[in-house]
Amino acid sequence: MRFNAGHKRDRFVSDRLARYFELVPVCPEVAIGLGIPREPIRLVGEPQRPKAVGTRHESADVTSPLAEYARRMARELGDISGYIFKSKSPSCGMERVKVYGRDGSLRGSGRGIYAAEIMRANSLLPVEEEGRLNDPALRENFIERLYAYRRWQELLEEGVTPEALVAFHTRHKLILMAHGTHRAKGLGRLIAQVGSQPIEPLTVEYGAGFMNALACRATRSQHTDVLFHVMGYLKRQLDSEDKAELVALIHDYRQGVVPLIVPVTLLRHHFRRHPEPYIDKQLYLSWQPAGLSLWNHI
Repeated sequence: MRFNAGHKRDRFVSDRLARYFELVPVCPEVAIGLGIPREPIRLVGEPQRPKAVGTRHESADVTSPLAEYARRMARELGDISGYIFKSKSPSCGMERVKVYGRDGSLRGSGRGIYAAEIMRANSLLPVEEEGRLNDPALRENFIERLYAYRRWQELLEEGVTPEALVAFHTRHKLILMAHGTHRAKGLGRLIAQVGSQPIEPLTVEYGAGFMNALACRATRSQHTDVLFHVMGYLKRQLDSEDKAELVALIHDYRQGVVPLIVPVTLLRHHFRRHPEPYIDKQLYLSWQPAGLSLWNHI
């Protein structure tokens, strides 16, 4: 709920994502006792360490209450798999929130007080702003990270063993490759230490590297490399016409003629006819629900 009793409902979040995720609404400004309607607040001071104060009464400083509430919610919501913040909000803005000087002049941009504390409490947590989800590539990346982080949480809940960590990495090899071969190789080198290094610190290092790798958006070129890599597992099964059709679609994708879902759908079709154990273990072709249509637009 906005300060003026209006709202900024996002239909993709409230209608589409709600079909696949449990949404937990949080309004920190109301939670700390600010009414509806209420005097709006803004960020004032140094962009790196701003204060949240009233726009008409700067003595109404709510910086500490917002920060304390965020730390409490970070503990209470410790099992969530992602967070969607409100863009431009002095409490919930993830980035590029206007920061003013005492004289009203624009000093720069910063991060909302509440959002900053939530992000500080869990650096691995996938976060995004609702406005940025209108960008198909950012939307796909955020939701991919949501699902990946949830799988990571499940691994931690079950208890990480050397075998389980290796299996987790194996399932994500092609996904990681789409986010940069060098990142995938770096995580592979960590996995190579399983058995010779203590599992606890190795798990912490791997988790950070895994989520950081996924935070780097996959490019059209990187997806193309993965598609051709996957196609290699069909080289003995497909005839020349099927190969030519698949190669043409992958090139069409690379050039932006068709979306990613087109070559992926054809690959799924061929692997249904010609199952391949290694590809069956991979999540790359099947990690997202069809109803989200994420690959229809990238």
